[in-house]
Amino acid sequence: MTQARAFIFDMDGTIVDNMAFHTDSWLAFFARRGKEYEADAFFRETAGAQGREILRARLGPDVTDEEITKLALEKDALYREMYGPHRRAIEGFEHFVAGARAQGMKLAVATSAPPKNIVFTLDELDLRRHFDTVVGAADVKHGKPHPDVFLKAAEQLGVAPADCVVFEDAPMGVEAARRAGMRAVVITTTLPAEAFKDYDNVIRVVDDYADLDAAALCASL
Repeated sequence: MTQARAFIFDMDGTIVDNMAFHTDSWLAFFARRGKEYEADAFFRETAGAQGREILRARLGPDVTDEEITKLALEKDALYREMYGPHRRAIEGFEHFVAGARAQGMKLAVATSAPPKNIVFTLDELDLRRHFDTVVGAADVKHGKPHPDVFLKAAEQLGVAPADCVVFEDAPMGVEAARRAGMRAVVITTTLPAEAFKDYDNVIRVVDDYADLDAAALCASL
């Protein structure tokens, strides 16, 4: 097993505990159009995917790319309105990343979020300063479970994929890490540990970052 040199963090559900608000905003968005979905099933099918991929899968091939872009902006504005009053980093996150930096780790964000949502979270919560690079939906062609976003982050960090550990909250993201050749730490903000039992790249499962010590984790790797 190689020595980890970089930690790559998913954003939604991993840096902030916001996935319920994403699901609620999706359900409200589709309800406006007469489409009803069951919340848990919708989350399992979409968590980690890019918004335009979710829209394309449910609205079909006849909707133009321009309309998909417009609809994605509408949905994301609804999400920001709903989640805005509740924004905060997950318990222990900033302490953990400061500890990881002290251990010499490179740090990145690799998210399926569009640019405005990245600003909404990382900049408006003053979290971007912790990271060497941020890769989002606009920077890659395919969303998770494709490995593109994690591989792009590793490339920008100058670290081999095998030397990266991904922090994720969703099976689709853990699968993307597996396809990238990366190990994963799971944060159970939205799903229990049982949901990740079949992924052989998962090395730790924790409730939040208060359960993680950066020095101890680095030493174990």
